[in-house]
Amino acid sequence: MSDSAPLNAVSPIDGRYQRHTASLAPYFSEAGLIQYRVRVEVEYLIALHAAGLPSLQPLTEEQSAGLRRIYIDFGPADAQAVKDIEKTTNHDVKAVEYFIKSKLDAVGLQDRAEFVHFGLTSQDVNNTAIPLSMAEAMADVLLPALHAVRDDLDTLAEGWKGVPMLARTHGQPASPVTLGKELAVFVERLDHAIAQFELVPFAAKFGGATGGFNAHHVAYPNVDWHAFAERFVSEELGLHRSHPTTQIEHYDYLAAWCDALQRIHTILIDLDRDIWHYISLDYFKQKVVKGEVGSSAMPHKVNPIDFENSEGNLGVSNALLAHLARKLPISRLQRDLTDSTVLRNVGVPIGHSLIALNSLRKGLGKLVLNESRLHADLEAHWAVVSEAIQTVLRREGVEKPYELLKALTRGNAGIDAASIAEFIAGLPVSDGIKAELSAITPHNYLGTTGA
Repeated sequence: MSDSAPLNAVSPIDGRYQRHTASLAPYFSEAGLIQYRVRVEVEYLIALHAAGLPSLQPLTEEQSAGLRRIYIDFGPADAQAVKDIEKTTNHDVKAVEYFIKSKLDAVGLQDRAEFVHFGLTSQDVNNTAIPLSMAEAMADVLLPALHAVRDDLDTLAEGWKGVPMLARTHGQPASPVTLGKELAVFVERLDHAIAQFELVPFAAKFGGATGGFNAHHVAYPNVDWHAFAERFVSEELGLHRSHPTTQIEHYDYLAAWCDALQRIHTILIDLDRDIWHYISLDYFKQKVVKGEVGSSAMPHKVNPIDFENSEGNLGVSNALLAHLARKLPISRLQRDLTDSTVLRNVGVPIGHSLIALNSLRKGLGKLVLNESRLHADLEAHWAVVSEAIQTVLRREGVEKPYELLKALTRGNAGIDAASIAEFIAGLPVSDGIKAELSAITPHNYLGTTGA
């Protein structure tokens, strides 16, 4: 892509945010998809030679290596060659077939040309190439980005595990927590969600025009084509083979994958919004980057743009993932073409996900803890120890302690250390219990979570 190309891109993932999403191009660009199709076709041709068909002599190691060079060395000129063929065929997979056939002379296999795409329909190639690209993009790009966010968050949680913070339930002051514990909640949620995400198989369809290997069986009735397909899809491509199928993959696992990624994104949106609120409460300052402008009108502002960018891109990604998950498993009878155009967008939500993850990491890296503000907020809300006091009084058998504390604190904005001390002094309990109650402050009433 030339330096000016991002300025002319319609989609921001290939324009404004291209620097974040360039790593996805080998998997989800048009050239990337073509290369994966070539890879599947070549590996299928090699597998046919190993299947013991009477029409095919076994390949030598040199011939197999030569065939694999077709997709290993695949470059921009090759992708363009396939697109040029497609101008005539008006069929993208048939163009891949003709491209591979044109390369067979170089490896001395021109006589095997008609076994390229032998018995296959386009979806045998698409429904293996696309899940293969997704599996490898997930392993190489998406999961490392998710784990990086998780690890950054875990580091902050550990570093701030001893920092007291006023909690807010329903937006109102509540029993204190530690800042580290609140971040550790998100770490725990991400750990479970990512683990579930990693368990979803990448499924492929491989079975001929309507799923029954009709053409294969009529040509070679003595070959167990289903066993062949199981070996090819699972051992050569590392995918889960769906069987039986129509002309296309069911996409049920792909829908589950989209749903699992949506759940991860939803957790991260929750995190983005919480950090945004903490910044608005002045619990965090943000590192000032020289030259940056927070507002075009208000020079003083340092806006939480990284968390807002992350939230927005996660939302866009989830909307697209939801459409993929709801649309793809539905196909009229044995096949309609609506899945084809939709699948071409599978990299788009992953692109928005990557933008969001990078923005979130950048935002987390700019946070500066404002402990004086957290301390002041706790000091201004002594009423939150009322829960502790009434619970100890319940233990001691004092009558209606909840009601006593309610009368003292509810709607009373003037509750401070002195008013709590005065209340404790008037309680009908021993001096030892009064001392116990007097030791409770908003700064130490933190529970036992340890995070």
